[in-house]
Amino acid sequence: MSGSLHPSTSVGEEGKQETAPMKEHCEHQSECLKRIQAILDGGATQEEMEHFRLNMDVCRPCIEMYKLEKCIKEALQGKMEKKCCPDKVAAAIKSQLSIP
Repeated sequence: MSGSLHPSTSVGEEGKQETAPMKEHCEHQSECLKRIQAILDGGATQEEMEHFRLNMDVCRPCIEMYKLEKCIKEALQGKMEKKCCPDKVAAAIKSQLSIP
């Protein structure tokens, strides 16, 4: 096993604090990245958001990946300028796609 485990604290059924190990390696990194991107884009389901919330309590790589993706998204939004597509360009694209 690579890396050491670090505890995260939670409250158990009896109201006592329980310590769960913090994962240093994510076995599902590509799936987690897709879920993180969906959450940041506002397209995640309630189930995905709940899974993400629970996972963030125990998975250090996912926490770091979330922070990085959020920073990248914020940086890109700050740099991009929104412009409307000219009607002529939209019509040309639609004609190529056979959309009435």
